[in-house]
Amino acid sequence: MQPPLDPLFDELTVEDLRRRPGVKWHVAPDAIPASVADMDFPVAPVIADAIEHRVRRGDLGYPCWDEVHPLRVAFADRMRERYGWSVDPAHVREHTDVVQGVQVLLHLGTAPGDAVAVHGPTYPPFHHTVGAMGRKRVDVPFLRTQTGWSANTTGLADAVAAHACRALLLVNPHNPTGRVLTRDELTEIAAIARRHDLLVISDEIHAELAFAPHRHVPFASLDGDTAARTVTLTSASKAFNLAGLRCSVADIGPQRLLALRDAEPAELYGAVSTLGVVAAVAAWRHGADWQQRLLRVLDRNRRRVAAAVASWTSEPDPMPEATYLYWFGADALGLGDDPLTEVLARARVQLAGGPVFGEDGRRYLRLNYATGAAVLEDVLGRLGGLAQPNCV
Repeated sequence: MQPPLDPLFDELTVEDLRRRPGVKWHVAPDAIPASVADMDFPVAPVIADAIEHRVRRGDLGYPCWDEVHPLRVAFADRMRERYGWSVDPAHVREHTDVVQGVQVLLHLGTAPGDAVAVHGPTYPPFHHTVGAMGRKRVDVPFLRTQTGWSANTTGLADAVAAHACRALLLVNPHNPTGRVLTRDELTEIAAIARRHDLLVISDEIHAELAFAPHRHVPFASLDGDTAARTVTLTSASKAFNLAGLRCSVADIGPQRLLALRDAEPAELYGAVSTLGVVAAVAAWRHGADWQQRLLRVLDRNRRRVAAAVASWTSEPDPMPEATYLYWFGADALGLGDDPLTEVLARARVQLAGGPVFGEDGRRYLRLNYATGAAVLEDVLGRLGGLAQPNCV
């Protein structure tokens, strides 16, 4: 039996969503978009109230963050409360988003020509960034096994050694497969990083969207050596749908890298806005009730997608263990060589996936299921119409 509808998240119509100004509902005006990684749900009331209070108070001038930055303290408190990980706020810095953080850290922590290991399939902005910055991207594919997606630590060790990698771009929970790496897997990766003296840039932006019994383990929390070589990047943007406010944090473990970052001109990499900080702090300090309701809806939705995929093929891909993104093979729908274009043309649904995620993504599709129940049913019904001749 499906859990009951939640009026806070399920009273969405396609007509209402099309009136929104964001990119998600404008990139495919005559189709249903399930590609861009934004949720369709309304802003948490505690966040809206915090922003409104700041605006109505008339205090949108230069913020007074010289002594103790509220975002750094809120992040440190969040990590201690949720994961038992002790973060020193003095080692935390702000960026407008995680992609910018990756770019800044690759710029400061590696040199042109350095090899950077990346798990594939790869979030497209990261896929593009490594090459655009003149670094050599070394793709290490996740492996599809009978039990799910494997982090392929043996392949990672071999690739790092063969290419003399200087850095690892770790994405955990993983986008797009939705894997939440276990402590044992992370410990194996930490041993590889220690053996080859890797800088680890760990994108953990989906950490708060892990579904029980899976539990996120911050990579830097494993031990002192791992913490000293790891930069942890995260934001409230995914778990609370705040991407447009452009606010993220970086816990910079390597002290040499932190010194390089602080030696740069203060505004070289831009600065986060007052409202971005207000929203993130409100989310982390007061958004628990909203987030718990959100996770129940997302869990329901991922199970609904899983049931649909299982009806399309005898070998369905596994449910994501985190995120609101479902990664599944295009062959389940009986699609040809250009599955994205075919889905859009025949079903009027826009999905992500394909070669922009690397060679490992060429025959895969990514479906964003963070939407209301009726909209999701429409999407799945349209996709099911493609699969009908291939049902088993």
